Amino acid sequence: MSSDLLKILETNEKRFAEITELLADPRTIADKNRYRELTKEHSSLAEIIEVGKQFRYLFSQVEENREIVSSSNDQELVELAQTETAELEERLKAVQSRLELLLIPRDPGDEKNAIVEIRAGTGGEEAALFAANLFRMYAKFIENKGWKIDIMNTHDTGIGGLKEVIFMVEGKGAYGELKMESGVHRVQRVPQTEASGRIHTSAASVAVLPEAEEVDIQIDPNDLKVDVYRSSGPGGQSVNTTDSAVRITHIPTGTVVTCQDEKSQLKNKNKALKVLRARLLDRAIMEQQASIARQRKTQVGTGDRSEKIRTYNFPQNRVTDHRFGLTLYNLEDILNGDLDQLIEEAKKAAYQLQLEEKAK
Repeated sequence: MSSDLLKILETNEKRFAEITELLADPRTIADKNRYRELTKEHSSLAEIIEVGKQFRYLFSQVEENREIVSSSNDQELVELAQTETAELEERLKAVQSRLELLLIPRDPGDEKNAIVEIRAGTGGEEAALFAANLFRMYAKFIENKGWKIDIMNTHDTGIGGLKEVIFMVEGKGAYGELKMESGVHRVQRVPQTEASGRIHTSAASVAVLPEAEEVDIQIDPNDLKVDVYRSSGPGGQSVNTTDSAVRITHIPTGTVVTCQDEKSQLKNKNKALKVLRARLLDRAIMEQQASIARQRKTQVGTGDRSEKIRTYNFPQNRVTDHRFGLTLYNLEDILNGDLDQLIEEAKKAAYQLQLEEKAK
């Protein structure tokens, strides 16, 4: 594994040197778009090169010490080398883990804001309560990252549950961090409404989409059917006295988006268009990925939104991610937004699959 990383690192070092030269070229400076793209790539490679230097140094030190252990007749020197090697290998492991994350090829869309959709699935009111738990979990995670949440649409049950919530996550790299949360999340616990104390299984689905700009997805106004109506709360009662809620139907695809959280019809329409663009972009991406997946598999799991990705077991304080077999016993911390380990392991699993694919 370490030798494979050295080869990949060498490729990145060559590219870094190439870009450094290009950025000093007057012709590159004159081309603003190219200069901007190369500057971003140079910046992303800079951290890889820095961590790569640490990795290369520690790797060489470990190799030298192993050579001493295998070839030296000086027992005192051998014991010293063995002790030092154990310490170096621990440091090398930590640096390697960081380097692997940095080397994961980034999708251009990873830097975008994200639109997250959470919907209650099987399980009735308990599923809606779990969907609310997931929303709170992501809200805490987003807050810890210093990002912002903009609620696009909600449909609550009136007793703390959420049938649906759609929200924008504004922050650099939000989509890249959250995109692998897409899928079915399952909960096992005793519902608040269960008198006999039996454990029930319920589910909620999560979809994470990259925010789509107008330049990403062109929508013909003639392809849209826009309806306005009065927004409603739990039980169907009207919460506004004006027709501020908006429903937009994209006729060619049949995609329907509703937004009613704002009092302004214009604001609701703008938010609904953002969600619509994101869904249409996601649809295009999924179709492209499905075509690629027919030829090869380079994903953690199938990438299918209906795939069960994680189980939250309350009686055992356990969270299991089924895509890469990770089980953690800190359910409360995770529901309070401590998702970093789960997200990093998902990235590593994806990276490992990509390495295996390249090796074929």
